[in-house]
Amino acid sequence: MRTALDMATTQTNADRLVACIADYARCVVAFSGGVDSALVAKAAFTSLQDEAWAVTAVSPSLAAGELEQAKHMAALIGIRHEIIHTREFSDPRYVRNEHDRCYFCKSELYNQLELLCERYQDAMIANGTNADDMQDYRPGLKAAVEHRIRSPLVECGLTKREVRELAAFWDLPVWNKPAMPCLSSRVAYGEEVTPDRLRRIDAAEQFLRRNGFANVRVRYHRGDLARLEVPVTQLVRLTTDPLRNELVSHLRQLGFRFITIDVEGFRSGSLNTMVPLEVLQMKGER
Repeated sequence: MRTALDMATTQTNADRLVACIADYARCVVAFSGGVDSALVAKAAFTSLQDEAWAVTAVSPSLAAGELEQAKHMAALIGIRHEIIHTREFSDPRYVRNEHDRCYFCKSELYNQLELLCERYQDAMIANGTNADDMQDYRPGLKAAVEHRIRSPLVECGLTKREVRELAAFWDLPVWNKPAMPCLSSRVAYGEEVTPDRLRRIDAAEQFLRRNGFANVRVRYHRGDLARLEVPVTQLVRLTTDPLRNELVSHLRQLGFRFITIDVEGFRSGSLNTMVPLEVLQMKGER
């Protein structure tokens, strides 16, 4: 149960975030509809009203149902909402899927948002990066710096936990929504990112969610191998018939030749263990 002190702290965080965005005058929020970007959109609308816009990017890397949820979330907040189509799959450096793939994705997104901002009297672009993200391996952060994207959650020092607390405080229904990074993040580095592979990954994850697995990742590895991550507490259920047999049959129909279960369980960003050590060391030096 939250104490009066906890509530006061959350109210202070809310006031700081609204005041931070008020300094932007006009704001375009890179809006996925997840908890981070929804919180920024809520603060932007509270601060700026009609001078705030939420923009959702659509491409083959967007999981099924996410666009509909983003539309619903924007309508609930009341912020004006636009949809753009990004073309990161036209960039061979993105498709090649080396450890810096995310940089090329974010560069394309921010290029498109900058073009859009020309219609909005040079509005400031804001993303949903939070303070904890700054400690993780995220090549897209470099693109944000290059394009002078603002990160109000970082500017206010808000962590993932504080973001969820504030989202709940503002009655945003996504406050406890599991993180949903782009589908390309499921493909092992060095394996090409293709719309077909992402379609298969998405369909496999949708199957698992329909069967009660909220936190799940289907990782694609060489040889059409699917590595499944679910919470450790649900591993037994995943390997018990009839679900195990139905799972194997479904994933085979999707084109996976090998199906493995990761006994370490669900781990966000687990493919980052494949990033070369020297690259991670360079991140720490910046």
